[in-house]
Amino acid sequence: VQLQASGGGLVQTGGSLRLSCAASGTIFTIYPMGWYRQAPGKQREMVATITSGNTPNYADSVKGRFTISRDNAKKRVYLQMNSLKPEDTAVYYCSQWSTTNSQYHYWGQGTQVTVSS
Repeated sequence: VQLQASGGGLVQTGGSLRLSCAASGTIFTIYPMGWYRQAPGKQREMVATITSGNTPNYADSVKGRFTISRDNAKKRVYLQMNSLKPEDTAVYYCSQWSTTNSQYHYWGQGTQVTVSS
C-alpha cells in the first residue's frame, strides 16, 4: 500500500486548503481512510476518518470546519479545511485501515500545513 499526500502549504488564519491523498497497491474501496496530524512536540492525533460506506467522523477541534471525502474511482481521499487556525499547523498524514492489524496501519509521507496568525 502506498499513500501520497499533497496540497499542504502556508495560509493565513481563516483561509482554506484542500489536501489530497492518492492510494495505490490497495483495494481502496473496502477500507476506511483517515487523516491524522502531528504538530511539533505533540503526539499524532486523528483529524477525520471516513468509512468505506462514506460515513465521516471528526475530531471535535475540526468539526464544522473540515470535511473529509473520498473518490473510490480515483482511489483518493480528500480533506477540505476551512476557517483555518494557527493551532491547525501540523504535518498532515493520510492513512488506511488495516483489517489484519485492526488499526490505521498504512501511512503516507505527510504534507505540511502552516497557518499564520
